[in-house]
Amino acid sequence: MKVMLLMGPPGVGKGTVSERLHARLGCRHISTGDLLRESIAKGTSLGHQAQGHMTRGELVPDGLMVALVEEQLDLNGGGDCLLDGFPRTQAQAQVLDKGLTERGARVDAVIELTAPDDVVLKRLGGRRVCATCGAGFHVTFIPPKSAGVCDRCGGALVQRPDDREEAILRRLAVYARQMAELRSYYRERGVLFPVDATGTPEQTEAGILTALSRA
Repeated sequence: MKVMLLMGPPGVGKGTVSERLHARLGCRHISTGDLLRESIAKGTSLGHQAQGHMTRGELVPDGLMVALVEEQLDLNGGGDCLLDGFPRTQAQAQVLDKGLTERGARVDAVIELTAPDDVVLKRLGGRRVCATCGAGFHVTFIPPKSAGVCDRCGGALVQRPDDREEAILRRLAVYARQMAELRSYYRERGVLFPVDATGTPEQTEAGILTALSRA
């Protein structure tokens, strides 16, 4: 089993790249955010535990997050995995390493997608969502036919609070702090591969494939 980690700031394009890598490499895309939502919706034991912490406004403990990931790794039957959104701290990385070692595996490559803050601001700041049906648009990349109006249902397009500049800058600052220690941790292990994500999805995918060929 080959385990790859995909990291990068909000708006760098991790979701798009993950889909492309899944199609190209056949690896399973494991998003911890999706895992939490699915486990809670299905009412699993781990989901119930996670929901309790979230309801109380607490962070989900590292051990529980790793247990969710390990459950998916075991379900994957030893196939290659692309892990997105975890770990976020060195402590989480160490717990993950322990779980992988117990399964005879390790982190083979850490792909860090990079882009300047102004690129991320343009990507996230231009996003709009329909207040009625939830359809997504972008003022530059996926503009509606009529400004501010949903093509699908005619509802009003709004900007989510998380996509406003001040919120984006806060998220980028949090990511920078978290990534500083993770970057050092994985660089020391020789598995960190920065990839420029300012170009097209095709260019980013090509950069990742080149990095993986060196892993």
